[in-house]
Amino acid sequence: MSIEKIVEQALQDGYLTPAMEAEVARICDTASELSIEEYMALDRLMGSLLTGEVVAVPRKQFINVMEELVLTEAIARVAEIEANSNQVLDVGDIAAYALNRLPPLYATTEEGATYQRQRAKVELQDIIAEQVREAINRNLAKPETDSSRILLGKASKTDVVQQVSSLLQAYAPTFEPKPDK
Repeated sequence: MSIEKIVEQALQDGYLTPAMEAEVARICDTASELSIEEYMALDRLMGSLLTGEVVAVPRKQFINVMEELVLTEAIARVAEIEANSNQVLDVGDIAAYALNRLPPLYATTEEGATYQRQRAKVELQDIIAEQVREAINRNLAKPETDSSRILLGKASKTDVVQQVSSLLQAYAPTFEPKPDK
């Protein structure tokens, strides 16, 4: 679906779904340049969001508690190694490697997150530490990083979608879906 059709649909329905937002993001990310019509459609969408003519359907808020536990462990181990040697390690690579080998611990509330943290400290701390150790060993053994890799969050082109998403979050934080008719 094109940006123009997505905006047309959002204006007709009165809301912008996460799927519609993701499709706009995909189009913007893959296009080398947007057409004037696409920019005008995005401008119209942003204006409609600002006036409330279109509201953004919020995404479900959740976190993977395992991410914070693995990052905490990885940062502590990397700091020890870097303090005692001339090795420089990539915490992101280490955390990603370990997380891919551990179960997720999702939570949607603070109470759920606290429960998952406590559970993980009792049941999974040794496994977390082992996976981080393995990730560090693999990171130390790998050859230099390929300089042609494009790291996440380091893309050079302007991220129009991120700007739209920020506006959506800023101006429609308390959206309530319309009841079914």
